Amino acid sequence: MPETPPSLFDAVPAEMDFPSDERRIQAFWKDRRIFERTLETREGAPSFVFYEGPPTANGLPHNGHVLTRVIKDLFPRFKTMTGHYVPRKAGWDTHGLPVEVEVEKELRIHGKAEIERYGVEPFTERCIESVFRYTSEWERLTERIGFWVDLNQAYVTYHRPFVESVWWALAELHRKGLLYQGHKVVWWWPQGGTALSAAEVGLGYKTVDDPSVYVAFPLRDAPDTALVVWTTTPWTLPSNMYAAVNPNVDYVTVDAGERKLIVAAALREALAKKLKTELPVLATQKGSDLVGRRYQPPFDVYHQRAGEARLPLKDGGEDAQAWRVLGADFVTLDSGTGIVHIAPAFGEDDYEAFRKDMARFAQPDALELFCAVKPDGTFSDEVPLVAGRFVKDADKDLQRHLKERGLVLFTEQYKHEYPFCWRADDDPLIQFARPAWYIRTTSVKDEAIANNRAVNWVPEHIKEGRFGDFLANNVDWALSRERYWGTPLPLWVHSETGEVEAISSLQALREKPGNNLAAVEAELNAFLEGKPHEANAKHLIVHKPWIDKVTFEKPGTPGQFRRVPEVVDVWFDSGCMPFAQWGFPHAPGSREIFNRAFPADFISEAIDQTRGWFYSLLMVSTLLFDEETQARIGLTPRRGWPQPYKSCIVLGHVSDKEGRKESKSKGNYTPPEIILDDVRMDFAVLTAAEAGVPGEPGVALIAREDLEGLDIQEGARVQLFRPDRPEVSITATVKAHKKLKRRVVLLAPAELQALGVAPSARGASVMPVEVPRLAPAERVVVKDPAAKAPGADAFRWFFYAASPTWSNTRHSLSNVRLLQKDFQVKLRNVYSFFTIYANIDGFNPAAGNADAADAPWEAIRRSQGWREVKARPVLDRWILSEVHLTLRDVTRALETYQVYDAAQRLVALVDALSNWYLRRSRSRFWAPGFEQDKHDAYFTLYEALTTLTATVAPFIPFFTDEMWGNLVRKPWPTSQPESVHLARFPTVDEALIDEGLAAEMGAVRDLVSLGLKVRTDNRLKVRQPLSRADVILARKELTDRVAVYRALIADELNVHEVRFVDPGSPEANVVRFRVRPNLRAVGGRLGPKLAPVRKAFDTGDGAALHRELLQTGRVALTVAGEDLVFTPEELETLVEANPGYAAAGMGVGVVVLHTELTEALVDEGLVRELLARVQGARKDLELGYTDRIQLWVDGDARVKRVTDEARELIARETLASSVLVGPEGLTGQEEEVSLNGLPARIRVARA
Repeated sequence: MPETPPSLFDAVPAEMDFPSDERRIQAFWKDRRIFERTLETREGAPSFVFYEGPPTANGLPHNGHVLTRVIKDLFPRFKTMTGHYVPRKAGWDTHGLPVEVEVEKELRIHGKAEIERYGVEPFTERCIESVFRYTSEWERLTERIGFWVDLNQAYVTYHRPFVESVWWALAELHRKGLLYQGHKVVWWWPQGGTALSAAEVGLGYKTVDDPSVYVAFPLRDAPDTALVVWTTTPWTLPSNMYAAVNPNVDYVTVDAGERKLIVAAALREALAKKLKTELPVLATQKGSDLVGRRYQPPFDVYHQRAGEARLPLKDGGEDAQAWRVLGADFVTLDSGTGIVHIAPAFGEDDYEAFRKDMARFAQPDALELFCAVKPDGTFSDEVPLVAGRFVKDADKDLQRHLKERGLVLFTEQYKHEYPFCWRADDDPLIQFARPAWYIRTTSVKDEAIANNRAVNWVPEHIKEGRFGDFLANNVDWALSRERYWGTPLPLWVHSETGEVEAISSLQALREKPGNNLAAVEAELNAFLEGKPHEANAKHLIVHKPWIDKVTFEKPGTPGQFRRVPEVVDVWFDSGCMPFAQWGFPHAPGSREIFNRAFPADFISEAIDQTRGWFYSLLMVSTLLFDEETQARIGLTPRRGWPQPYKSCIVLGHVSDKEGRKESKSKGNYTPPEIILDDVRMDFAVLTAAEAGVPGEPGVALIAREDLEGLDIQEGARVQLFRPDRPEVSITATVKAHKKLKRRVVLLAPAELQALGVAPSARGASVMPVEVPRLAPAERVVVKDPAAKAPGADAFRWFFYAASPTWSNTRHSLSNVRLLQKDFQVKLRNVYSFFTIYANIDGFNPAAGNADAADAPWEAIRRSQGWREVKARPVLDRWILSEVHLTLRDVTRALETYQVYDAAQRLVALVDALSNWYLRRSRSRFWAPGFEQDKHDAYFTLYEALTTLTATVAPFIPFFTDEMWGNLVRKPWPTSQPESVHLARFPTVDEALIDEGLAAEMGAVRDLVSLGLKVRTDNRLKVRQPLSRADVILARKELTDRVAVYRALIADELNVHEVRFVDPGSPEANVVRFRVRPNLRAVGGRLGPKLAPVRKAFDTGDGAALHRELLQTGRVALTVAGEDLVFTPEELETLVEANPGYAAAGMGVGVVVLHTELTEALVDEGLVRELLARVQGARKDLELGYTDRIQLWVDGDARVKRVTDEARELIARETLASSVLVGPEGLTGQEEEVSLNGLPARIRVARA
């Protein structure tokens, strides 16, 4: 036996442990500075600019963060490999409500008053501590998933350079007259005591039920007649000032029995149904006739002091201040009564109506704005009935009071969307009149819309849809926040003159006359002395309360400039990051860096950022960088209003397996660690009494959803241990119980004692989100010891390949594994096959070419044994054509940010490589010797694998670097790049593409798939040979080209003969065709015509319809006098075969199998079954691919006869040195098997 040559390639381990392999590759990257070298080797190359939307590290990262980070990583990797310089600066978002709310929860306080009692200085310190609490977890996840970003030079939004950049931006807006103070109705967060911007409001809508109340407002001059007013905010009624009607609408006075009611004529019937009475019409009048009439207010809150007050008008005369009917165009007839209650303190339209009415009076400022609600959302003492109560909690008492006075006509619940605070989702917002600082974004609305149209949105519909609509309805940006932890609004107001100065930096403050900045800095330093986090806290000088202490003077003018108390909307911070990350314009060199790094070529975040970061980036850029500003600050001129990003991928959300939003509190959440590292989860321990079910010895009972979440089969053995004592573990059988809720486990007393755990003190009330925080003695880890976690590459691939990036992704461990098996595992198997046989045969792709430095798929062209692709067998030419067709499609998809399309194309290629090329080529690798055909096979597979490795590297960076190190660096240890990520992305070789061959082989593969489907549908084992297959091609012109592959098709379908027959030939008469409409495809188009269309197809000539479809690519029918045309996608073709045949059809055509079995065919089937059993026995014995065996077969007389007749074939196929038949044979373990129902015994032993 010839000596096996030394192995060039490392063997691929039989056991798959992707997480361990990835950690090894991660250490290699770190040790060899691979990320840093990708930048160093590309410096000076064309830039590709990427912006990192900064996360907040005061909470643990979740699966949504994994999605955004793997998408963000893909394109910088791809662009780096295509020769671009792609710096990737990380960032941390550290300001605003997300941080403050989290700190309030930690301190168990809520609201501004409690913060101020705690102290602003210590509160801001806690905010600094909070923002970096989970930095290590974020950095670990970032590295674990292979997201290459510069964490060492990350920008931090609370750091002084960033804050001063934001100040510069605001000073610019002030200089341009775009920053102003106004008194408007804003969406107000009462518990937090601050206004929110329209973008923030858009992030927090929930579906709620609110009271819908119809209230009577009796007229002063006709007490028996009342206006019917509709409201969904009863809590605003104590602050009522007006009732509004549409002056152009007809209103009717109706008889309601005890009184008369006034309602819009168009809404009378709807009101009558609610009141369950007729409401006959007594009179009709225009809304304009009602204007000016006075009514009795629903509450007496302000009536005593303002009820009879009359104020002079500008044009002479006088009028009552309140409780009058106003005319307003915004009153519609969509719902309600056509008469709207107006409380100007709580509605934008209401407030504008108030302002318009104020303009009529000689002294507008003399009009009082009625507001019975305090800024904290509670009623003032002016409403004793509900004083101190939160507005939403007072609705019922206010309604009851009105009902007792006979003013409530009807109530019901009204389901609608209502905004809550986006960072405290139990806190409803209210509209509230409040002074605030605004940015005049409406002044650049047209420019912002034009900017948006220049952006490449993925998906495209976002441009004019969700984002475009938001821009079209733009309102001025409510910038200021009456909070504490944020960028201070850099406006100083003179105490005497009211003059406002916008400050752009601390240096600008230092240069102001009479400033006390040095004293404040000294005070801050004294405060920080000895504090452990002094390095971070030094940035507090640009934060409250320290910056509030800084004053300056105006020479010759009494008084001082003092800063306004507000901070800035956190979204303005993030919108400034393109320049603020560099400390622009104050930091040395920042102008040059910003000039090179603006705008971004690519950004990506989830869809909710259309009203968040995407908006703030676009709007800040549009506001700041007009042509005049660009010229003044020395930027390279661009078009008038530059967009800050050229392309934006909008991502969907991550759902659970059932499509529900993942929620830690509900427990339908698969932590990233389960996918990345270990299939394990913490569970709270319950007693049988708390669980409501009895425990079973040796059994761990959990909820079925948790069993599915861990992707464990019921009855499997699991490992259990305390999280702090992994060395003390037990095994148990895991079962699901329908009465158990998520993240709890029920164990028998013996198991509890063995583990040293006790039931949770929280009992059955413990929430899933609380489980990881329980004491170690109250929880156990349930681990699946039989299965490894899929790993980071699988996690990444899942988000690329599961669905288009903008769709919501159904995430689960089982779904991740499914896609991994379909791609990465298949690729690994091909890679493993290559290394095994290349080592057996001593194949070296670098033979005679040891110092090649060009790409390996090109370097091999100078190696010994390589020959031109066009001279190789058709399978080699086909797979390399497929590789480059895929490469072309993937490159195009990535250049246009179509991630899903690229992933699907790669899945198809790996399937073609594994399930077609390699399977069809195995005999070439198994052949003895090393003839040219074997060289061709090795070089073809090597070129396909290395090209694929580099193509897939941006998607699954860990596994591809392992492949590169083995396939490329082993043959070329010094001349090839150390990592695939230092290599270049492959380029398409058009000479290798053969579109005609692709079409031919595509048709062949489709025919084989169709033939195998016939076998499956008719329960015909693939191992059982059949006599013949007839093929009826849909495209007749392909017949000659595809017929040359008849032997290949016959081998795949396990038939003796393949014939290509004409649709009209006698051979084709063994099948009948039924063509019918695809209801899903045509239902919407046809509507009521669907029934007659179905009848026309059912009664039509199926063969003729099928022939027309094949010949013309469509079917035309006349139904009820109307000509209709149907495409192939709108039709289904059913194929029915005569007895003795089985058939199926699809786009490529029809395959008919002859199913009658002769004795000879049955014998062949037995041999195939026996071969499969012997190969299984080889695998069980863990024999090597070249190990020879001895085989003994006994059993039924037919089994022995067939074995004896096929002895030579069996020996060749199973590497058997001897094949013994009969009762006397090998000693050793024998296996009893059934071969197509016949009893047999086999023994296998190493030769």
